[in-house]
Amino acid sequence: MNLSKTDLIVDQVYGGSREGNASDDPLPKLLGVDSGAGFRHLGKRPEIETLKLLALKSNFNDSDWPDHLDTESGLFTYFGDNKSVREIHDTPRKGNLILRNLFDARHTSTSFDHFPVILLFGGTGQYRDVRFLGLAVPGAQNLGPDEDLVAIWRAKGSDNQRFQNYKSIFTVLNVPLVSRKWIDDIKDGRTVNSPHAPKIWLDWVNSRKFTPLYAPHSLEIRSKEQQLPEKTEDLKILESIYRKFKENPVRFEYCAVAIARLMMPAIGSCEITRPWRDGGRDAIGSYKIGVGPSAIEVDFALEAKCYKPGSGVGVKELSRLLSRLRHRQFGVMVTTSYLAPQAYTELKDDNHPVVIISAADIVKILKEKVGSHLAITKWLSNF
Repeated sequence: MNLSKTDLIVDQVYGGSREGNASDDPLPKLLGVDSGAGFRHLGKRPEIETLKLLALKSNFNDSDWPDHLDTESGLFTYFGDNKSVREIHDTPRKGNLILRNLFDARHTSTSFDHFPVILLFGGTGQYRDVRFLGLAVPGAQNLGPDEDLVAIWRAKGSDNQRFQNYKSIFTVLNVPLVSRKWIDDIKDGRTVNSPHAPKIWLDWVNSRKFTPLYAPHSLEIRSKEQQLPEKTEDLKILESIYRKFKENPVRFEYCAVAIARLMMPAIGSCEITRPWRDGGRDAIGSYKIGVGPSAIEVDFALEAKCYKPGSGVGVKELSRLLSRLRHRQFGVMVTTSYLAPQAYTELKDDNHPVVIISAADIVKILKEKVGSHLAITKWLSNF
C-alpha cells in the first residue's frame, strides 16, 4: 500500500515498516504529519486559522486517561495532553490550547472560511499500525459549552499534587471515506473550498449540523467473555470490588445503586428495600425521561449480585427479578460477574425490559467517571 496515495477508509488499518522504532509510524507518510505523540498537525498551532489538519491518535491503553469511541452514538472521548503537574495549557505540543480553541469555535454561530480537518486514529497493538476511526468535529448535538470540553482534576505523586487536564467530546461524522484528493487540497490550503470536501463536513462548518456515524451493535446477546474485563488492570479493579463486598452483600446493594446512577444519570429517587421485605428487588427507584415540565418518570427495580467473577447469574436469579416487575416497570441487574447464556437468551427472546450491568460495564464506567484504580478504591470506601 502506497500510504501517500491511498484514501482513508473508516476502520481500515494502515501499517508502516517493521523496524521496531519511530520509522514504523505510518502517519507521517499517510498525512505528512510528524511522528510525535497524540496531537499531530499540519499548519501552525495552536490557532484554528493557521491549523490545516489535526490527527488525534489514541492507543486506548491508559487507565488514568481512558479515551473511548462509542460506535453506537458516534461520540469520541479524548483526553488532553496535560498529564503531569503544571498549568493546563502549558504543554509542549500545545494540545490543550488546540482543544480550547476548537471548542471555542464550535460554540460560535458564524460559518467558517477555514476550519482544521480532524482525523481520528487508534492503535492496533501491532507495531505502530493505526486504524482510521473517522472524520470528526468538536462537540455533539446534545452537549452545551459546559459539557463537551471539561477541565477535570487529577492528583499525582506521593504528595498527591493536583493538576487539571481536558476531557473532550468529538462527533465522528457519517463520512465512510476521506479521499486522497481532499487531503492533497488540505495540504495546499484549500480545505473548505475543495470540490472533494465531504458535504456532511461542510454542513457542520457552515451551520453546525451534526450527522454522526451511528453503528448500533448487531450482537444483542453478550457472551461471557464480552461481559468480563480482559485487561490485567481491569481485572484487578474488579477483584478489589468483589473482595470488599463478598462478605457483606447488603453494602454492595448501595454500591450497585451508585454504579447504576453513574451509568444512567437520569435516575431520580432510589431506595434500598429492607432485607426482610425483599421480594426479589434490592432497590426500587424512578428514571426520568425528558426534561422540564414535560418529563415523565418510569419506575424500576434493581437487583445487585456480588458474585465471584467466574460464577454467572442464571435463570433463577433473573426470573426472581422479572417476577417482581410491575406493569410498565423495568429492571436493572448489577453484577460483579456475568449473565449466563441461557438467562441472556431468555431475556432477549422474550424482550424483557431489563438493563444488564455486568462486571466489564462496572469497571468501564468507574474508570470513566471515577478515575484510576486508586481513585476507585477510595470511592468504594464510601460504602
